[in-house]
Order: sequence, then C-alpha cells, then structure tokens
Amino acid sequence: MSPGWSWYVIVLVAFNILGAAWLLWWTGKRRPGDPLPEDTSHYWDGDITEYNKPMPRWWINGFYIAIAFGIGYLLWFGGLGSYAGLGDWSSQGEHARDKAAADARLEETFKPYRDQPLPALAADPAALALGRSIFANTCATCHGSSAQGAIGYPDLSDDIWHWGGAPERILQTVLDGREGVMPPWGQVLTGMGGENAVDYVIAYVRALRDPALMRNNFMAAQGKQLYDGVCVACHGIDGKGNPEMGAPDLTDGYWLYGDDKQSLRKTITEGRHGIMPAHRGLLGETRARLVAAYVWSLSHKGDAAEGATPPQ
Repeated sequence: MSPGWSWYVIVLVAFNILGAAWLLWWTGKRRPGDPLPEDTSHYWDGDITEYNKPMPRWWINGFYIAIAFGIGYLLWFGGLGSYAGLGDWSSQGEHARDKAAADARLEETFKPYRDQPLPALAADPAALALGRSIFANTCATCHGSSAQGAIGYPDLSDDIWHWGGAPERILQTVLDGREGVMPPWGQVLTGMGGENAVDYVIAYVRALRDPALMRNNFMAAQGKQLYDGVCVACHGIDGKGNPEMGAPDLTDGYWLYGDDKQSLRKTITEGRHGIMPAHRGLLGETRARLVAAYVWSLSHKGDAAEGATPPQ
C-alpha cells in the first residue's frame, strides 16, 4: 500500500472513531433549554408519554468501552493503513504458522515412506491408500478419478508410457513435470510432397501398426518417404518413439489426441503442446513418491503385490 493510500485509511478510521465518540457525547446528556419529559405533549393511549431523555449512563459507557477496545484492537493487530501493529500480527503470518504446523503433522505421517522404492510402496496397502488419496486430490482433475485420462491427458492405467514407465522415470515425471512438443509440420510437408502430403503421412503412420496396410498402398508409400525426411528424427525409423524426449510410439495403437483422420491431421499440421506440471514444490519428495507408486501400481498389479521391480 502506498503512503498516500495508507494515510487515507488512517484519516478515514480516525474520523469515524472521533465522530462516533462526539455523537455519544452530544446525545448523552440533557442541555439547558431542552423540554422536560412531561412538556413534550406527546401522549398515546392516555398513559404513554414521549420523553426527551438521554440513554442510560451504563449504556453510554458501554459504547465508550467499545470505542476504547476498537482503538486498542487497531493498535495491536494493525488496521491503520500500512501500520503493522504492536502485536506484529498479519493474516499471512498466521497462515504461515498454521501451514507449518500442518506440514509438521503431514511430515510425521509420511516419514515411514521417505526414500522407499516405488515397488515396495506399491506393495504396502497403507502407502497405496495414501498415494490414491493424493492422486484423487491432485491428479484426478486431468487424468480422471480412474486414471484413464482423456483426449490430451494420458491414460495412466495401461502399460504405455511416453516418457518411460520405469518407477524412477514416473517419479521424475511427477516431481519435475514434462513438456512434450510436437512441432507443426503442415507447411513443411506440403512443400515437400504437395497438398496431400499430410494425408500420405497419416496413411504411413497407420501402416506402422499394421504392416499389411503397406501392400499396394500408394499413399502409405509416399508417406514413408515424407516420414523418413521429417518424423524419423523423433519417432525413430521404426516408429517406436523416444522416451527421452517424450516422442510417442506410433506402433502401439494409442493416440493421445485421437486416432481419427481429422485429429491426426490437426496433430501433424498444427502440432501439439502438452505440459505435465512439476509437483515437487506442491507435494514434496515423499508425497510425490507415494502418488508415483500408486500410478505405477495401476499397470503393474502383479509386481506391486510382490513388491518386486519388473524388467525395465
């Protein structure tokens, strides 16, 4: 708050307090010339008379005490512009203290699981329940309560991992996030293969999963040449992808953004930009480890039950 606004608040508060005190003083006593109660000539029902009489002294004193309390409250807790108050209290400070206390309790709860391997955590029912709870609070917004994802959000319950499915790779994804970028190749491909170039590439990409589609397929044959010139750098010559850069395997039949022709054309022409936010600061190491163990367990139920790490 700037000094000008701070003084504005201080003057406004002081004016209101002094105004309330003056009003109490002005109306709290009779003055010379005021009519006596019986001189008002205002009667109702024969025995009800309007009196011009101040409020009782105990009532007036109660208001003065409230004003004094309000002044003390403002001086102690701060309420006069940017004045911090004698008690050095702030809502931010109170929140920080409450958060520190809550974090200490959470730390005690999660302490037994610190630095534990993910397969071991996945084999522990208590740890798995904690991981499921953390997932529901943090991850389900994007990946769904069943972890099966949606268009643009990966299915975490299958065995397909664009960034690698080894336990430590999953933990790294949760802690530090991922950013997958598919560049827009529409203009480049059109310049190389004409106006049907994108459709050629779509035909070849679909044939990577089913080689039978390559037989007598002119479009797929044209698409292979374009693929080898543009796409092979990320997805590999065999289309198996590259987990180090998040390039998906094009032979497994899983399409993050949809497998219909319109979706594939949009992906190739305009590109895609997917971001998995980093959760290290939000969850911390141990909670991230627990939720990563839960995610890993979804596609390794047998291995999780035995607490063993499968071949990577």
